[in-house]
Amino acid sequence: MSALENTQASPVGARDLRRGGVRALYAGNPGSVVQRGLIAARSSSWVVVLSGFFEPVLYLASMGIGLGALIGDVQTSTGMEIPYAAFIAPALLAVSAMNGAIYDSTWNVFFKMNYAKLYEGMLATSLGPLDVALGEIMYALLRGLLYASGFMVIMQVFGLNLAWTAILALPAVLLIAFGFAAVGMAVTSYMKVFQQMDLINFVLLPMFLFSATFYPITVYPEWVQAIVVAFPLWHGVELIRGLTTGAIGPMMLVHVAYFVVMIGIGLVFATKRLRHLFLD
Repeated sequence: MSALENTQASPVGARDLRRGGVRALYAGNPGSVVQRGLIAARSSSWVVVLSGFFEPVLYLASMGIGLGALIGDVQTSTGMEIPYAAFIAPALLAVSAMNGAIYDSTWNVFFKMNYAKLYEGMLATSLGPLDVALGEIMYALLRGLLYASGFMVIMQVFGLNLAWTAILALPAVLLIAFGFAAVGMAVTSYMKVFQQMDLINFVLLPMFLFSATFYPITVYPEWVQAIVVAFPLWHGVELIRGLTTGAIGPMMLVHVAYFVVMIGIGLVFATKRLRHLFLD
């Protein structure tokens, strides 16, 4: 039997030959993964997307307008006095981006990986694990951008964008969503049963409540502040709040660098894990 016949008789061997070097990780086509997600979401996920958009709007209406009438002005970390609604609105924007990205990069990824067996089929094609990871993360970013754009319009209508730099909050939101989606997918790739997914909410809920979302971080003891600053949502909240209020300073670069590192770590672990699960 010739070498060509041997290759044709062994599709696995042919696939291994195609996956030498860089091609083993990346085929340059994450867009196909995004396209597949959009087609699937068109008929199944629009209600979830809609509910995710209205959640921060309801928080803003109930707490920003209702509670804000009792609280009055609040001092930001830069010493600026702003209305309470303008204080929590950028925080809710960051939370909205986090929630949108996390939902798609954890629960959806877990189902596709462990039950639908979708990634096995994808990786049997020319796609590499980095294509799959990037594609899923890019799809999660689309949801984060959708939430952010709608919420920014509401903030503008209510006069909660206090500076022209608020327009930069949109790319900042994408950065935040990218960081959470990358780490979320990496963490999910190690989970085996649905019960383990509860750990994600166990981490997200305290971040939502304590990351200077509803009140300044200075109300906490110093040791609590140190814990809060170590988590990503605080950096996202401070980044967005600085942009919407015009309080631009060197600390903004620290917030950006935090998410850049977060993205790098998430992509590396997610790619390695997918390759280990489905190709090794």
